Amino acid sequence: MAAVLDGMRALFQATPAFVIDHETPADVVAREALLDRSMGRDRRKKSSEKIRRNRIPAEGLALVARDRDGHVIGTVRLWNVEAGVNAEGRAVDALLLGPLAVDAAHEGKGIGSALMRAAITEARKRGHGAVLLVGDAAYYERFGFFAEKTQHLVMPGPFARERFLALELVPGWLQGAAGMMVASGRRLSQPTDFRRAA
Repeated sequence: MAAVLDGMRALFQATPAFVIDHETPADVVAREALLDRSMGRDRRKKSSEKIRRNRIPAEGLALVARDRDGHVIGTVRLWNVEAGVNAEGRAVDALLLGPLAVDAAHEGKGIGSALMRAAITEARKRGHGAVLLVGDAAYYERFGFFAEKTQHLVMPGPFARERFLALELVPGWLQGAAGMMVASGRRLSQPTDFRRAA
């Protein structure tokens, strides 16, 4: 009996509680429901959401966390944007991160941190220069995001300056960047209203 119990313990310890995976089209409904539960339906009124509306996430940068049964329990996506212009007047390509959300039943297990690390690693691997986001500085500073990097940038619509943060994946990428952050990624072929699907 002890050998069976030891075998079962080893099996559960060897199986991680969650895995980070690329989002698939089959995840859309679960992701949107998770975001509505985590952030409320008013999330669609935020300035960062307006930048993402009717756009497709950056190539390879839509990630989910799945539990042992394959259910979506966390999500993060990154979007192509232009972070103002540089001193020569050229658009500064960057990424906008968000939203990041974890199902309330799975909070405190390191899922949000794992999603962030995976997103940053993948963005760096794909040659991106910087990631911007709007969020709690106390949480995101551990990943290298700081408000100083966005001091000359603005978002369309209202935003909290102290929550507008950036991480340079390439040192100096945002140096001299100033102006409005705007969407630059691929558009959806047909705009989608997820409120009808939810």
